[in-house]
Amino acid sequence: MTETAPVTSPRREELLERAYQYVLDRGLAAMSLRPLATEIGSSPRVLLFLFGSKDGLVRALLARARADELAFLARIPIEEETSLERVGMEVWRWLVAREHRGLLTLWTESYARSLIEPDGPWAGFAAGTVEDWLALLAEGQPARERRTADGEAQRTLVLAVLRGALLDLLATGDVMRTTRAVERALRSA
Repeated sequence: MTETAPVTSPRREELLERAYQYVLDRGLAAMSLRPLATEIGSSPRVLLFLFGSKDGLVRALLARARADELAFLARIPIEEETSLERVGMEVWRWLVAREHRGLLTLWTESYARSLIEPDGPWAGFAAGTVEDWLALLAEGQPARERRTADGEAQRTLVLAVLRGALLDLLATGDVMRTTRAVERALRSA
């Protein structure tokens, strides 16, 4: 099937929001157009018309999820005296908030799919999110440190700690244990 350009319209945005809520609740792995369309008050044909293809819909959903993530990143107060530890803890507080579980589970699924299917609709998702988070963490470092290999290694370590603890949190729901681990790791970063 040839993919056509998506149609921009208020109806498309409305259905994208409904589909986004659907995948936050159920994930992308088993998403099928017919049940999705029924659930969000549309039809598979309308979704294909508005998004060009199922892959086009997946790309739009990933872009919507990334918009939520970037909106959060933009709200973290970065001041001159901000430290990498402080920024890391702000990120962790957001990650452990119960209301973000759907988004974070969707993010985890999309990150893994991006690695498994690098040419599919997830193409570039994992690499893009690494860049987003490393850029935010860089803001928590002094400018002179930010531009060094050691500064980059510190940011990468903090990101690895946050991502590893997030996966553990999503698997176990153990906020207290994972938070203690993150706090300990960030103190030594």
